[in-house]
Amino acid sequence: MPYPATRNPWRYLRDADVVHAAVVMLFAVLLSAGLVWLGYIAHVWRIARRTPTTRPGRWVVLVFGRQLAGNHPEADYRARLGRALALVRAGQARRLLLLGGHSGGDRSEAQAGLVWLQRHGLPADAPVELEQESTDSLENLRHARGLLQGGDRAELLPPVALLTSRYHLARCLLLARRLGFDAHPLAAEATLPRTPRYLARLLMEATYLMWIDLGVRWARLIGHRRMAARIS
Repeated sequence: MPYPATRNPWRYLRDADVVHAAVVMLFAVLLSAGLVWLGYIAHVWRIARRTPTTRPGRWVVLVFGRQLAGNHPEADYRARLGRALALVRAGQARRLLLLGGHSGGDRSEAQAGLVWLQRHGLPADAPVELEQESTDSLENLRHARGLLQGGDRAELLPPVALLTSRYHLARCLLLARRLGFDAHPLAAEATLPRTPRYLARLLMEATYLMWIDLGVRWARLIGHRRMAARIS
């Protein structure tokens, strides 16, 4: 059965607003001799290093999905799910939202995450919901907002904990706060990994964050309402 939405980052290059933001980002990097990018790298690194794995209280926890490997969660996603399971067992998750649509397999990322949790001892009465329509982090959060508000944009959003890999936290936090969440990051990994693969992901996330942030700031500066409204 074909699915209408799958994870494909290259599709954004057909979007004029996204390309516009990319041009702004490149000019900013060139004019600053790379200092702007270094600032975003430092910001992503700081959040990745300092974010805790638990927070006092009971939270609505948003667990970000990741592209599956053969219909099953890959290593980063398993780390997120393992942390979510620990929060449930500790009584710190009053509501768990698994986020993620189809990324090429027969299951959505959210479905695969639920199956993994159930196989690893998720309590039968755990309050878990699935968000299966999204294909990226922004859509994850938009659909999660809809679930939490029940379709009523006037309803106040509860504080949420954003649970994801350390390299991914800064971008999710920026997007969530732009969408009106009272958002607090939670890290999947106990400590920040220092492997070449992980460092490469941090650099990529700094680039994504810079792209989004500078694009929105520029749109507001020039009064480009449609472009500024992309994250709202």
